[in-house]
Amino acid sequence: MKLKMPPTRGNLVKAARAMVLAQGGHDLLEQKRQVLMMELVRHMDAAKSLQKDMASVFSGAYESLQRANVSLGIDTVEEIAQSVPLVSDITVRLRSVMGVEIPEVDPVDPVPIPSYSFHSSSSAMDKAYLRAREVLSLLARLAEVETSVYRLAVQVRKTHRRVNALEKVVIPANREAMVFIADVLEEGDREDFVRMKIAKEHRPGGRN
Repeated sequence: MKLKMPPTRGNLVKAARAMVLAQGGHDLLEQKRQVLMMELVRHMDAAKSLQKDMASVFSGAYESLQRANVSLGIDTVEEIAQSVPLVSDITVRLRSVMGVEIPEVDPVDPVPIPSYSFHSSSSAMDKAYLRAREVLSLLARLAEVETSVYRLAVQVRKTHRRVNALEKVVIPANREAMVFIADVLEEGDREDFVRMKIAKEHRPGGRN
């Protein structure tokens, strides 16, 4: 991208100011990109760890559910499951990281509150209920981390494009404009100097 500016001293000052602003913006965006990248890597590591834990917890929960089905029968387990209230009190807060809103989910207590009669249940059912609660707790945490990863990744890409635009387009164009204008002005100054010298030599009393 070439900046089309008439080679005047005023435009040279404008180009110099634009260069200062572009370089300052570049430095700030580069710092922002580094902070976002560190935050992104941290959340990606957390997501990998949670995904491993999730596989283990899901496996344990499924196994516990199978045992409860064998112990009480599928119909009874379904009836007990219907008595368990839906979880609707999950609190999601937002915190800003370099302008990116990152969700923070309040921890879900993995220990369930009894909501069915122990008379009609069994220890296998209690264990299945406990495992299901552990799954819910991990799912809430995983949703928080994966949403953060997505939002951070999107912002990192946007910031990277802006940094590249400044590095490869805006700053070089301003630098080229400054060099061009400075060269033209310098050439004009030399021509003016030569003309003044010639005019002075041809004045009466000057050198012939």
